[in-house]
Amino acid sequence: MIKAAMAELARCGVKSHFSVSHTTRTARPAEADSVDYHFVSRGTFDTMASSGEFLEWAEYAGNLYGTARAEVEGRLSMGTDVFLDIEVQGANQVKTLVPEVVKVFIYPPSYDILKHRLEQRGQDEQEAIRRRLRWALREFGVAGEFDYAIINDRLDDAVKVLTGICLAEHHRSMRMKPRLDAIREGFQEHLEEDFSQ
Repeated sequence: MIKAAMAELARCGVKSHFSVSHTTRTARPAEADSVDYHFVSRGTFDTMASSGEFLEWAEYAGNLYGTARAEVEGRLSMGTDVFLDIEVQGANQVKTLVPEVVKVFIYPPSYDILKHRLEQRGQDEQEAIRRRLRWALREFGVAGEFDYAIINDRLDDAVKVLTGICLAEHHRSMRMKPRLDAIREGFQEHLEEDFSQ
């Protein structure tokens, strides 16, 4: 969903980046290091966390996941939208540090569909799938704290909604203030010139 939304945003002239998280979990067969995740040992992760290298980090289903601060802050400083695919605990940490962040909660359409999707991926054992399903229910309890919610029933529709949220956020008055101020000042200058003659 994020990759498709990023492609749509690029067509609209919006630069975006997907932040690759660090994790202590073992790579699945189809995953590549530094593409899907930065796979690190628990010791390396703990060292990074204690030295403040993570913007957020949390434990999810028995593994640690974290978002490197330098990668996100560097992209944001260049005016690039940054997508994080993180769980609710991490999302709240990011919101505390970066209040203007926009939190979007992605819901599955139903228990049966999420279970089917997880099984169809063929990447997790049954116990891991059960843990993920239990964890999803816990996360639903705080989904109301998010700015937006998307039900990922049909991928194309969910991508349109996510893209729309991103584009709408770019048009918030506070985010457009420098440009709006420049228009207003230019307007005022021209008005004064026209009426001073």
